[in-house]
Amino acid sequence: MVKKIADFLEKVQLKMGVFFLSLFFFVIVLQMFVRYIGVSLIWTEEVSTYSFIWAVFMGASVMIHRRGHFRFSLVYEKLTGKKKRFLEMLIDFILLIFSLAILYYGIIATANFWNYNWYSLTDFKMGYMFISIPIMGLSMFVYGLDHLVDNYKELRRGE
Repeated sequence: MVKKIADFLEKVQLKMGVFFLSLFFFVIVLQMFVRYIGVSLIWTEEVSTYSFIWAVFMGASVMIHRRGHFRFSLVYEKLTGKKKRFLEMLIDFILLIFSLAILYYGIIATANFWNYNWYSLTDFKMGYMFISIPIMGLSMFVYGLDHLVDNYKELRRGE
């Protein structure tokens, strides 16, 4: 059950990451073009910054789901069997706690800054940018839980 949710969430986040990275690239190219012809669009800086933030946060949480990205390789490579599984479970548990902290403080930051307006596009609220933080924390939690369940099953099987 957790695996299906995590896999679906990864697909959604990858699409969101690609969208925001594409938006970032498009806005930067647009900004260079209009400056070349002597026009200034003040909103491009904010849109590019916030779209890049969204892309990075979506990509960072997906990297939690990809096995082997966060690992103490010096220690990990020297361990075998159950000791290796215990280390993986310890890392997964630490990442779970970290992701809960990101989720909690991300919700607080989003609530605090929700009604602030963008400088150049005053109809947009800063909450649209800050909500990426709790989304990242929640998805990291789901991915960490998926890994913890997998490692526990493998540990019980004796692998």
